[in-house]
Amino acid sequence: MLDMPGRGKARFITFEGGEGVGKSTQARRLVDNLAKVSIGAVRTREPGGTPRAEAIRSFILQGRPESWGAGAEAVLFAAARLDHVKQLVAPSLESGKWVVSDRFHDSTRAYQGLTGGVEEKLIAALEVLALDGRKPDLTFVLDMDPALAFERVRERAPEEALVATGDRFEKEELDWHQRLREAFLAIARDNPERCVVIPANQGAEALEQEIWDTITRRYPETVAGPGA
Repeated sequence: MLDMPGRGKARFITFEGGEGVGKSTQARRLVDNLAKVSIGAVRTREPGGTPRAEAIRSFILQGRPESWGAGAEAVLFAAARLDHVKQLVAPSLESGKWVVSDRFHDSTRAYQGLTGGVEEKLIAALEVLALDGRKPDLTFVLDMDPALAFERVRERAPEEALVATGDRFEKEELDWHQRLREAFLAIARDNPERCVVIPANQGAEALEQEIWDTITRRYPETVAGPGA
């Protein structure tokens, strides 16, 4: 991996959490803030990020493999992740660019593993295959009461739009989303050196600032703040 002059090595940052907590918005804002201090970064998402991975994303979120079970879904996500890592994540980091991803392997652990009941042995084996030694340097877990997050989702995409797109993860029952929230918090507790839990029920600007403050504390070579 190439080092950026005066900036240390390129970092791999991920955003995790349930639906409607603001992951996509904050990933975009972080890339913008990195650009302000002349740090090149690539924004991506999972599943997705590459043409093959995006095709798998569409297949999964339309609910087509739903009857196959959570184990088969975990395998599909791993296939998408393997392509994502090899074609986008690893090359970007090796070229000196930071990578900021809206979801990564923790989502499979939370959705298909801790919430979906897939055995840890399978989840761990798929991670060895798909990650190819690449784990995030820092993961922001955006935490919010699912009931409040649901209101955000409804504002973003009315119920009829959800039916039309077929995104079944957003249509799960509220208690399922509460279990999902607890799964992400459990992952954060098990990985305190990597995961930072941030309350997502604050304003977008306040959330953005808290994320940036964490970045500058963790990696002071990025300077004290945007535009500094």
